[in-house]
Parts: sequence; C-alpha cells; structure tokens
Amino acid sequence: MKIEKTPLKDCFVLTPNVFYDERGAFCETFNEAAFIKNTGIKTPFIQDNQSTSTRGVLRGLHFQKGEMAQAKLVRAIVGEVLDVVIDIRRDSPTFGKQYSILLSGKNHKQLYVPRGFAHGFITLSPTSTFGYKCDNYYDKSSESGIIYNDATLQIDWHLKEEQLIVSEKDLQLPSFEEATA
Repeated sequence: MKIEKTPLKDCFVLTPNVFYDERGAFCETFNEAAFIKNTGIKTPFIQDNQSTSTRGVLRGLHFQKGEMAQAKLVRAIVGEVLDVVIDIRRDSPTFGKQYSILLSGKNHKQLYVPRGFAHGFITLSPTSTFGYKCDNYYDKSSESGIIYNDATLQIDWHLKEEQLIVSEKDLQLPSFEEATA
C-alpha cells in the first residue's frame, strides 16, 4: 500500500496494491501496522458507514465537535466522487486550507481524514457507493458542519449549481466563519 501526505497536516491518501486475474481483483483496503509505520498515527476504527447516492448528490460539509470528533478513512467503493476536506483545527498550520481528491471504485484511492476536519463529497458518476471507517461513534448532539457553497472557501464541486442535490439539513449549515468561531 502506498501512503502519501497531502498538503494538509495529518491528512493522507492511501492507494492499495490491486491484484487482478481472470477472476477479478483483490486489494487490502487497510493495514493498521503499515498505516502507523507510514503516518505515526494510531486510529482504532470502531464504526463503518456506507451510503449510496446518485449523480449530483452533495453530502457535507460535516464534522463532529469536542470529545465526539471523528477521524475517518473514506473511499468510493462504486462510482466516482469528489471528496473535499477542510482543516478546521484553529491551532493547525493548515487551518482553513482545503484539499480535494477524486475517489473511485476504479482508482481504489482512500483518504484519511483526521479529527478536526470538515468533510464532504459529491457523486460525479451516475451512482456511487461510499464507505467510511470512523474512530468514534456518531453523536447527534455533537454534529455540525459548514455550508457547501461558503463564499470564503469557494469550493469547486465540479458540477453546476443547478445539478446539485443537497439535503434541507445541509442547506441550513453555517458559514466557515460561524462554524469555526
């Protein structure tokens, strides 16, 4: 498995070795020992989540606050998504910076999102199945987020505004400035 740093502190791209033969393909999607060796981070994943979406569905930008903050290892199992993260840790040298990556069932790339990051993704293919491992349980009282079209962040979601499908809940999220105050 190849593990690469991103421009954001503590955020990594994982690309597994994929072995193909006449039966199909096999890859190891996570190896704790290799992850610790290459990143110095020990993240005990305790919850797995999965969602399915159609083209244009934008989920995010979400995070959990305080003791219930979550680190995540995310990937597109089927289809293609644009995955976006923002460092919202005030004491981080990359506070307010963002990173995006195309994740797909074909490229097998994954993104490690540390605690203290807002996370979102948009489905670019006709459908997607998106999976993520979390190091903390979901807690409704700790959930928060940032509006996807925040003027400060100016995220390029790769689709036109009229193509986006955003939940009512996500349309009510605060700005970056409000969420990080």
